[in-house]
Amino acid sequence: MNIIMSINTILLGMFGGPEILVVMVIVVLLFGGKKIPELMRGLGKGMKEFKDATKDIKSEINDATGDIKKEISDIDPTKELRK
Repeated sequence: MNIIMSINTILLGMFGGPEILVVMVIVVLLFGGKKIPELMRGLGKGMKEFKDATKDIKSEINDATGDIKKEISDIDPTKELRK
């Protein structure tokens, strides 16, 4: 347990304000000021598509489980005994 806590402490302590600022400066130098908004737009569209896809998958799973529950509730266990 102590090993996990110490690893988390190390990982959480790695990035601070100066490190993030240096990374941002490097990104601006690499891509330029005009390209960054296009990259962020593309990233936003990708995230939106991912969320939509996960929402569709969740609704399909919920529909399928609802159908199964309905079929199970339609089964009458006493029907076989009445014959």
